[in-house]
Amino acid sequence: MRLSVKSSFGVLIGGAALLLAACSEPQTSAPVDAGEVNIYTGRHYDSDLAIYDAFTEETGIRVNLIEAGGDALIERLSREDEASPADLFITADAGILWRAEERDLFRAVANDVLEQRVPAVFRHPDGKWFGLSKRARIIIYNKDQGLPEGLASYSDLADPAYRGMICVRSSSNIYNQSLLASRIAHDGAVASEEWARGVVANFARKPQGNDTSQIEAVAAGLCRLGIVNSYYVARYVGAKNEQQAQIGEKIGVLFPDQNGNGAHVNISGAGITAYAPNAGNAERLLEYLVSDEAQTAFALGNNEYPVVATVRAAGPVAALGEFIEDDLPAAALGENQTMAVEVFDRAGWP
Repeated sequence: MRLSVKSSFGVLIGGAALLLAACSEPQTSAPVDAGEVNIYTGRHYDSDLAIYDAFTEETGIRVNLIEAGGDALIERLSREDEASPADLFITADAGILWRAEERDLFRAVANDVLEQRVPAVFRHPDGKWFGLSKRARIIIYNKDQGLPEGLASYSDLADPAYRGMICVRSSSNIYNQSLLASRIAHDGAVASEEWARGVVANFARKPQGNDTSQIEAVAAGLCRLGIVNSYYVARYVGAKNEQQAQIGEKIGVLFPDQNGNGAHVNISGAGITAYAPNAGNAERLLEYLVSDEAQTAFALGNNEYPVVATVRAAGPVAALGEFIEDDLPAAALGENQTMAVEVFDRAGWP
């Protein structure tokens, strides 16, 4: 397991402080070794490490990490079963949380702090997982070419008026699957397949690359429109690197469906594993991750939106502006995921 460097350093300092306290008068309080919590995480951000380090400094609980893709970690948890050392599974999409839930990898948690701070739409109804941060799936456009007239919603992307304009990732991408799952929840599979076919007909190129690739292609004028997550755009808008900042200046942002369902939002979230050996510490970490301090750190560190309603967005992502978000429960994104994949296949979305 990977132990964050700052956390291990904090434990050493804490031990030294205890020795000094024992040899001097008057005695002073010092951090104590309160055990550990083992995280399997599909999030790979240095900003998360800083949050875990702050948790260790506050509680004395060591944070051990294993990082991999969400699906790979689900398979690992399933293989390990009762022998798994994992206490907490963290991932960057509601669809992945659903996959883990379907494999019975979580235990239900009744926790007043989590239930009060995490809105019901961003947590499992039985407390098997909780949202930690969120992002919007937005439409971007090339500022020089301008926002096409009449474009205001996801539905509009299927209009033949936008033929040859759209750059987007492949249908195998979980973010696109969750977006389509939300449309299925609102409009049904038949209408959603018609929409997907219309978007495919409007591709500027075959889907390729990640969201960063779409942003750079739109900035370069290779396509007029793109579909990306908000935090990718914020990285360019707030970039210190001059080249990246210049790309950000060429991108305009549209939050879709502001007169309808609102912009599609997805979550990063976490659940305590079914056989967690340190379940109490895992619950303490979850409580910390929805604290004002950690919620602000998610925004400043990775340009995500806080999931706690009373904490405002901060940093570059706040510069993208306020918007109305879809209030569809995150659980619906997982429930409709299998159908979304089938619809993509029938629509010919590579």
